[in-house]
Amino acid sequence: MSPDVDSVVPSAILPKSVDVVVIGGGIAGTSTAFFLRQKGLSVALCEKGRIGGEQSSRNWGWCRAMGRDSREIPLIQESLRIWKRLDGLVGEDVGYRTCGILYLCDSKAELESYEPWLEHARQHQIGSKLISQAEVQALMPGFSRPVAGALYTASDGRAEPQMAAPAIARAFAAAGGTLLTDCAVRTVETEGGRISGVVTERGPIAAKAVVLAGGAWSRLFAGNAGIALPQLKVLGSVLRTERLDDAPEISSAASDFAFRKRLDGGYNIAHGGLSTFDITPDSFRLFSAFLPALRGNYKGLALRLSGRFLTELRQPRRWAADAISPFEHERVLDPEPAHKLLDTAFAAFRASHPAFAAAREKQRWGGLIDVTPDAVPVISDVPSLPGFFMATGFSGHGFGIGPGAGRLMADIVAGDDPVVDPHPFRFSRFSDGSRITVEAGI
Repeated sequence: MSPDVDSVVPSAILPKSVDVVVIGGGIAGTSTAFFLRQKGLSVALCEKGRIGGEQSSRNWGWCRAMGRDSREIPLIQESLRIWKRLDGLVGEDVGYRTCGILYLCDSKAELESYEPWLEHARQHQIGSKLISQAEVQALMPGFSRPVAGALYTASDGRAEPQMAAPAIARAFAAAGGTLLTDCAVRTVETEGGRISGVVTERGPIAAKAVVLAGGAWSRLFAGNAGIALPQLKVLGSVLRTERLDDAPEISSAASDFAFRKRLDGGYNIAHGGLSTFDITPDSFRLFSAFLPALRGNYKGLALRLSGRFLTELRQPRRWAADAISPFEHERVLDPEPAHKLLDTAFAAFRASHPAFAAAREKQRWGGLIDVTPDAVPVISDVPSLPGFFMATGFSGHGFGIGPGAGRLMADIVAGDDPVVDPHPFRFSRFSDGSRITVEAGI
């Protein structure tokens, strides 16, 4: 069941030409389009379905520096700076609040396992720290789950996934950008070995540059353009509750549940330790590329063979510009959530605090997360196809990091000095002999 996403009013006319076409209307795509427009470039943002209709509206809603891969820390710090002033940039409330985030630890060993990451936190002055059970109780009075302590970051926050990407898209359109919904881009066009535009289901748009910010669809689109993007999909499952009064403002995660307060007074709930991995044909095609990640995180994945295998087996991997594309056959990925995981998480949530005991479920949904072999996104040009860029593979970190990723992608496309070092996010790391490493994640 799809969550309710704020609406946008699309542009009525398909432009003949723009400087840049951005493919994908999630948080990364809308942010990229917005910051490109701020630089004075003409931009068309093309979304095959609705703005924020997939994982950008289906995630937890956390905006965190805590626990990030060290390569992502400068980018999430820039993103948090943007989140804190985003209301002013776009002219409306996106629900960002600095609430603090806790990672609850069931044992002393688990608590101590965070010490290596705290070195990164100290280096970047994030302010994360280990706290005792008594300090957890002080932050969440009445919390009844016994814990050894927690990793705590007071400066982390939350925002509203169903509001953010639409608000950024509306601001982009108000600034003169062309916002196209229900408008799938079928293919890119080239001239002299470089990008010359795209072909949409409504017709062509000439462009000097194209940014692919297609989330879970990016590998399929890139493959049709002859670009091998190593990317798989993981199912995230979330439920939301009715309004709860006198309940904690802070966001938190434990081994079996995670939560954050919503702007409407309810809570988003997810399983804190498990995500679902549907086995698909790409699981076998990319097995060797993802083997290090699977070795490091196999305990956090619940493997499943589902109807997704046959769906993707039947899906065409190549198509012509004049053919109906897979993006028109399935405009919005709306997978069934993992109900058992959500049932477990909701029960643990309700048992952890007296205010949560009265929680009533309102809705649940699933979303497909785009992941890379090293769980670090691609925010980069594609050397084999000049004028083609990608912002994808955010590996479950995309909502919080999205505004910063859009700012960085806009800098790269425009040829400006990048707001942070883009080297860790280069696409060529998967083909230039670089050692692909997976940091011990949290």
